[in-house]
Amino acid sequence: MGKEMNGVVLYAANDFKVEKIPVQSPGPYEVLMKVKSTAICGTDVGIISGKHPGVWPKSFPYTQGHEWAGEVVELGQYCAGFGWAIGDRAAGTSHAGCGFCRMCTTGRYNLCENYGKTEIGHRQYGHYSQGSFAEYIVVNIKSIHKMPDDMTFDQGALVDAASISLHSVKRAGIHPGDTIAIFGPGALGILAIQCAHALGAAKVIVIGSGDRLEAAGKFNAITVDYKEVDVVKKVMELTGGRGVDASVDTAATEDTVVQAVQVVRKGGRVAFTGIPFSPVNLPMQDIVLKELDLFGVRANRGTCEEVIAMISAGKLDVNAVITHHFPLTEFPKAYETFTKRIDGALKVILLP
Repeated sequence: MGKEMNGVVLYAANDFKVEKIPVQSPGPYEVLMKVKSTAICGTDVGIISGKHPGVWPKSFPYTQGHEWAGEVVELGQYCAGFGWAIGDRAAGTSHAGCGFCRMCTTGRYNLCENYGKTEIGHRQYGHYSQGSFAEYIVVNIKSIHKMPDDMTFDQGALVDAASISLHSVKRAGIHPGDTIAIFGPGALGILAIQCAHALGAAKVIVIGSGDRLEAAGKFNAITVDYKEVDVVKKVMELTGGRGVDASVDTAATEDTVVQAVQVVRKGGRVAFTGIPFSPVNLPMQDIVLKELDLFGVRANRGTCEEVIAMISAGKLDVNAVITHHFPLTEFPKAYETFTKRIDGALKVILLP
């Protein structure tokens, strides 16, 4: 029998447990990594609760997790030739595109035209390929990024989330001096506030409620509580009736999707980061008559190395969204803490 490890195994929607699973061996362009830190993401909740049947995952049993950092412990045949060595510290991300299709060769590997075709090398870790909720993970070297010595593994586990936030604000076309609205003061929203400032935004308005909104307000953001005011009216008041230059929706509710469109000025931009689970009636008159640009955001592309540099330079504080740590063996408690937002939970870290 080969080596075994602890891993979280999903058997069906909302049916999971921690048990022994096999440690895989890396292929020619893969490494085996010891997972040092891995975070629970909102997408994990969607997968566990069965919101993506037959897609994420393709089948059961399954081990998920796609926000992680760790240490390389075994190299595939060609990895040394690309500069990888045993002992390297690296942060992971979910997508490994095929590398050959038009989307991959133009840098949009997150939209790989061969998505899901494992026989030709596509992977999406923690979605349908084995993920990081385990002691070890086999991963393509296209999906890992070396970390500087001054970065912690916890910070590395937040690189994927931070890179999505950066990709979101870049998709929205943030320019120096812009006023930005961000819907949803969760971890992605708080990181997006920081990324918007880093790109030159002069004013950031964040919409939410409760403890999370209070936390978001600490990052030089104007807070708007949707439970207390008319969001669109309030944002218009804050912008002299003009509207914001761009908005980013990380909340993905029926209300926030619509409001993210309604609060932007003529010629404004809107980026949608979350995935709504119900149909949304977009305000088409606003979109057409204000000639708005709408942008979808699927994970990230090419922004992991950018946020690693930002974190290392102190320009992006990912520690601020880490609220809890649990051993991997206590995954049920960690998952409950995350989903029920116990004690103000934002990012919950598992330590294998």
